[in-house]
Amino acid sequence: MNHGSKADSNSTRRATPAQQPLLPSIHVARQWTTATAVVVAYVALEWVSFIHEFKGLPLTPWNPGLGLTFACLMLAGPHYGIVLFAGVIIAEIVVLRSDLEWPIIVGIGAIVASGYTFVATATRKQFRLDVGLIHLRDVIILLLAAFVGSTVITLLLAAVLLAGGELDFGDIVSAGPTLIVGDVLGIAVTTPLVLRFIRLWREHTLHLLAARIPEFALFVVVIVIALWLIARTRSADGYTLFYLLFFPVVVGAVRHGLDGACLLLAATQLGLVGLLHLHGYDWRIFTEFQVLMFVLTATGLIVGVVVSERQATERVARESEARLKEKEAEVAHAARFSLVSGMATALAHEINQPMAAVRALGRSVQELLRNPQVDLKRADQNLTRLIAEIDLASGILRRMRDFLRRGRPQTSTINVSLLLDDTLMLIRPEAMSKHVKIDSDCPADLPPVYGDRIQLQQVVLNLLRNAVDSIVESGRPDGRIQVAARRSDSSAHLEIGVLDNGPGIPADRVDQLFRPLTTSKKEGLGLGLSICLAIVEAHGGRIWLHSNEPGAIEFRLSLPPEPPERA
Repeated sequence: MNHGSKADSNSTRRATPAQQPLLPSIHVARQWTTATAVVVAYVALEWVSFIHEFKGLPLTPWNPGLGLTFACLMLAGPHYGIVLFAGVIIAEIVVLRSDLEWPIIVGIGAIVASGYTFVATATRKQFRLDVGLIHLRDVIILLLAAFVGSTVITLLLAAVLLAGGELDFGDIVSAGPTLIVGDVLGIAVTTPLVLRFIRLWREHTLHLLAARIPEFALFVVVIVIALWLIARTRSADGYTLFYLLFFPVVVGAVRHGLDGACLLLAATQLGLVGLLHLHGYDWRIFTEFQVLMFVLTATGLIVGVVVSERQATERVARESEARLKEKEAEVAHAARFSLVSGMATALAHEINQPMAAVRALGRSVQELLRNPQVDLKRADQNLTRLIAEIDLASGILRRMRDFLRRGRPQTSTINVSLLLDDTLMLIRPEAMSKHVKIDSDCPADLPPVYGDRIQLQQVVLNLLRNAVDSIVESGRPDGRIQVAARRSDSSAHLEIGVLDNGPGIPADRVDQLFRPLTTSKKEGLGLGLSICLAIVEAHGGRIWLHSNEPGAIEFRLSLPPEPPERA
């Protein structure tokens, strides 16, 4: 039975490699299907946009098929040059029904395919164009590549036709600009539209455009009205009214960035070509209108990409700000743990004392209750003291827990006297263990401040801890720290000062005290005072080194009596 299982396993393993060629086959079939679809789309777009023919040349005012294949060349690589070659040959035969000789038709196809393949490849690799067109630089490079490539390829086609005797120099001068404008507009209008559509499809954000369909429909109505006004005028006046088309395109670009500009430019181009074809304008008038259309296209794309860049920058700034706030909260939380780690031993000793007293008082009550002559008065006194000791220990633990708790800032009105009392309860055990005495001077009639209690407690605790460390490092046996709260002499702000008799701060470090990663401690992170600065400024106050005289080192922080927005 085991042998049978092993044989089955081996047969399964042998069958797996036989299935592996299916994946490349599917990939190849998909590539061929896509290439065929692009060829069909190219020929269909040539048929739709083809209006005039000049001695075998398609004098189309817009070449969307070229724009489609140019986008494919930039997205998928040079092998789509074969697709463009096939599309040109088929279009020459099926759409134009050209009377040119086969060698000339093949030469035209080879020049167009190889030329635009080279332009697309060079633009993508040499100039490092981002196919997402997310920067103004990318749009400008695409427009320049379209103009330069179309000009060079038109000159090469002219040379072939001149050499074959199909055209003379006068024909080239007449038809050349129309060919250039048609190809440039095909790339300028269609290529960005395809590239942006593919980008949105890959990012699964096409639904964002779908939500804007009603607004785009309104813009299309405005475009139709502008085209109707152009159609009712003579060509000379039509050039003036053409600038009505700038309004919907520019407004759409401002509101929706490059994606809005691409959609509205395509709608404008379709409407304009349909209008000119309906009224039977010759290819010269087509060219004049299409030159104006190129100006509109360049304007719309530039405005759109600038707006998209600004929106992307604002989005990145918001995300960075959110990440920065999150990191600041994490650093502040870590700083609190770092601050408390040095006080852990002293706090444990401080808590151990009331716990030992509780144990002794509990045993005392137990013995009193076992005595036949129960001294209820003494037992009651011992229980009262026991409860007081438990409250003392739980108060220490509660303040430590609140100080370490991480979460959203809880802003409220704060009694400064109680804030300092809670802070001193946390730091005093450590200070006593290091022979540093801490005194406080906080009048009871001080006005409250508004802010986050834990954050402000962290600021005061950090200043006290720094003072203790400074005194201990100096080796001074009579260390003394005084915490004082008072009204400011010059404003309604409330000031809290931390004064110690340490040795002072080196002069070369005074200007860098509140900069991140600046510290004189061997194991310090250099983040304490920078976090204090951020917290105090977020509360609408300020913190500074008030005195740096040896034996009289004082830090002060000033807080407004109202929230920052009210102040």
